[in-house]
Amino acid sequence: MSNAPERPQIGTIDWASKPKRTQEYYDRIKQKFAEERDLRLSYRPEGTKQYTYDLDGPLARYEIDPYGGEVAPREAINDTVECLFIGGGFSALLTSARLREYGVESIRIVERGADVGGTWYWNRYPGAACDVVAYDYLPLLDEMNYVPSRHYAKGPEIFAHCQAIAKKYNLYELAIFQTTVISTVWDEADEMWNITTDRGDHLKAKFVICANGTLSKPKLSKIGGMEKFKGHSFHTSRWDYEYTKADLSGLADKVVGIVGTGATAVQAISGLGAAAKELYVFQRTPSSIDVRDDWPTNPEWAQKLKPGWQAKRRAQARAEPELTEEQKAQRAEMSPEEKLRRQENANIEYMMKIHRRIDEIVEDKATAEALKPWYMFMCKRPCFDNAYLPTYNRPNVHLVDTHGKGITEINEKGPVFEGLQYELDVLIYATGFEVQKTGIYNEIRGKNGLEITDKYRDGIRTLAGIHTQGYPNLFIMGGYQASFQFNLTDMLQAQGDHIAACIDYTRRQGYQSIDATPEAEEWWVQEVIKHRGKTNRNQECTPGYYNFEGEFQRRQDGNYNGGFNKYCTSMEDVRAKIEESFAFTRK
Repeated sequence: MSNAPERPQIGTIDWASKPKRTQEYYDRIKQKFAEERDLRLSYRPEGTKQYTYDLDGPLARYEIDPYGGEVAPREAINDTVECLFIGGGFSALLTSARLREYGVESIRIVERGADVGGTWYWNRYPGAACDVVAYDYLPLLDEMNYVPSRHYAKGPEIFAHCQAIAKKYNLYELAIFQTTVISTVWDEADEMWNITTDRGDHLKAKFVICANGTLSKPKLSKIGGMEKFKGHSFHTSRWDYEYTKADLSGLADKVVGIVGTGATAVQAISGLGAAAKELYVFQRTPSSIDVRDDWPTNPEWAQKLKPGWQAKRRAQARAEPELTEEQKAQRAEMSPEEKLRRQENANIEYMMKIHRRIDEIVEDKATAEALKPWYMFMCKRPCFDNAYLPTYNRPNVHLVDTHGKGITEINEKGPVFEGLQYELDVLIYATGFEVQKTGIYNEIRGKNGLEITDKYRDGIRTLAGIHTQGYPNLFIMGGYQASFQFNLTDMLQAQGDHIAACIDYTRRQGYQSIDATPEAEEWWVQEVIKHRGKTNRNQECTPGYYNFEGEFQRRQDGNYNGGFNKYCTSMEDVRAKIEESFAFTRK
């Protein structure tokens, strides 16, 4: 068997192609997109406030770790390390690997879960798999001398890869698991970070890396009466296999409901539909579902790979498409308005292809119509799955389309929508995670005791999304003002390389601390502002976590949109002028 051609990378739509239809056709569909967005906004105008993130009281059980077992008692830890990571996912693992290469020995991971893995520790729902090609997504494949077993690796394999990285780089030795950092405070006299945890630990670290993840804290929709439900319920990131059984056979005589149709639900629903007596899927906004070209890795292909193969793949994926002289001339003649119009038209063509696929697969016409996404591609995270749409052809699977409203009432028997009662044995919440905040569970105080959210209150201010002035030796991964990448690990690797290089420079020069200068920070804030707001896409998109559920954002409060290559070049420039970009101190 030979490896088949791979699906084109996200974002390779030919924006410059000539329109295939009249402009009236595209304008009509764009108007439909706007109507559907407004429908969503009219139901839930409160944006991110429609969710609850503080899972305490009756909701506390939705955050309990079902995988790590009981938390074993231990003595509080009081010691000092050189580098401390808050979080044990890919961010911490790949950056630690680079630090080890620079000779850093004292590295500690403090992780809320019972093992490393981050997303892949928590997300063990049935069908969990990466939705980016595994050869690009799994980090450190060159360093680990490892090739994923298939084109889209499944969750258990990715989790095992995380554990293998931690073992190879000796990260378990100082790691602290089942522990949550609750405060990180800069000691100006000592020029060290003081870290406290929910288990009474008092830790010190010279460098702190916030690696708590872009989406790590489960959230629940605010639904009246949630606590009244008498059946069984859980969040997808805390999957209860004791109830469902590993093969989902525990659901054979159960009526199951799942709230949500995002990326997690899309992967889980086909398994639930095959196993449950009845399955009710409660949808607010449908996902876009494209073909998932998956296959086992060809061992002959894997054996021929040469050292550095993954780095080469990633570089090729980032390379700008080469244009012919004729294409360059055509683009040069286009006005900015024409370029934007062609982008939008090509986007609409792609989404209409998604619609046609639904019509071809889903037999019931009303269900097919309800599953069609009416928004621009990439307004919500795109999904790739071959089993999701056919699941709706099963007689035991029922789509409850709430037309953008969402479920707003649950009683003892289950959800109620428009007067209809849905009696369930088990209710599964596929409602996602809180959009990344630098602290999550953690209070971060820098110079003069300023809490980081207070600094950001009038607008986020960072250098490359990694450094923020007034917080020496603190590095943030996957946060605001960094580049957005569908393949998140590619961006995290670039950040990890930068952070390790900055720490190495600080150590080699005998410095005690590194802190962005106000001038460098202001330069980056203006870069973020300059590259945001070129279009109204953020406001035009249907609400979702990409645009903070439709909330208004200041132009600096979000991702850097100047492109990943330029983002990487900017970090290189910062390091090239490191003494100008940062203020250093000696002890």
